[in-house]
Amino acid sequence: MPVPEISPTDLLVRLSVSGVCGSDFHLAEGHSGPTCDILGHEGVGRVVKLGSAVNPSFVNVGARVGLGWVRDVCEECFCCLSPGGEGRCLAKLCSGLRRDGTFADFAVVPSRYVIRIPEDVPDDLVAPILCGGVTAYKAIKVSEAVPGRWMVISGAGGGVGALGIQYAKAMGYRVIAIDVGDAKKEYCLKLGAEVYYDAKELDTATVMALTGDGAAAVLVMANSGRAYQAALELVAPYGTLVCVGIPPEDQLVNFHPILGISKGVKIIGSAVGTRKDIWEAIEFVQRGAVKPAVEMATLDDLSDIAKNFGKVSSILILPLPLFLWDIALMNISLIDRKQTSGKYVIRLSDEINGSDSGNADALKNGH
Repeated sequence: MPVPEISPTDLLVRLSVSGVCGSDFHLAEGHSGPTCDILGHEGVGRVVKLGSAVNPSFVNVGARVGLGWVRDVCEECFCCLSPGGEGRCLAKLCSGLRRDGTFADFAVVPSRYVIRIPEDVPDDLVAPILCGGVTAYKAIKVSEAVPGRWMVISGAGGGVGALGIQYAKAMGYRVIAIDVGDAKKEYCLKLGAEVYYDAKELDTATVMALTGDGAAAVLVMANSGRAYQAALELVAPYGTLVCVGIPPEDQLVNFHPILGISKGVKIIGSAVGTRKDIWEAIEFVQRGAVKPAVEMATLDDLSDIAKNFGKVSSILILPLPLFLWDIALMNISLIDRKQTSGKYVIRLSDEINGSDSGNADALKNGH
């Protein structure tokens, strides 16, 4: 696989690890339309080359950087000029959609949109924060809930939800976790949730009895219309429902304006975060307040990882392009997102960079 060319304002980054988000599998299925040849949006690496117009005093060769979902923004549109709005830039470039992603040895990064990574946080702990972690952290921030109050996380046993429990606890909230099954219960309570409710047996009256008047914030991480429907009944007066999970288009939610009129409830959407949000989210990992559960894996484990991807609650991490597209297409039907937890990390090696790099053709989307 050839080393990509860079423009005068770009940086060339050699990647060491890359996370695999559930959205990568959705992209591989074509749910968002045509994609680039290479997916991936949770990459960590180092700058190995500067474009001719890049000032070395701004960023230098050897700098440690991260590559997230958003790869570049215009810095001129209404969203970019709004506080915290760069992630909704009207002309943003996203990994895997309008720019080749991070399942490769190298990636090109615009010098004006650099995510610097501190040296004292391991690669495998940084990668999950670049998407799942910052998504959870940002959702908590935009809820504007007062620390010390109850916060419900629906879909708490999934990759984003599990990180959300840790962030919410570290930020001073009392966490109610909602998911399905005893395995998720054990996992969520271990992460710091005070209470766990099985979504299949959820009783609104029980939650109200515990919280008094409902939760100050309900974060829906689950990709389920039913989860959103239930969440509407759990929000306290002047509380906030934060929309993160994306249900299928045919799963509509019944909502009556009286909820906002009589109770002052706010409904807001949240997606990933800004570079500042990422830096803040990494700081929690840096001081040990948030720790993604990570398992190391090798290339030989790749097929098994693909088969079990949907059975883990966290974000899969792979630093290479090999076979991923074929795996997504062949094994997407095996996904069952209701089981146990775990993350996987595969590191690049000289052998991978040599003899195996030709397998990057497996990422061709054909759309």
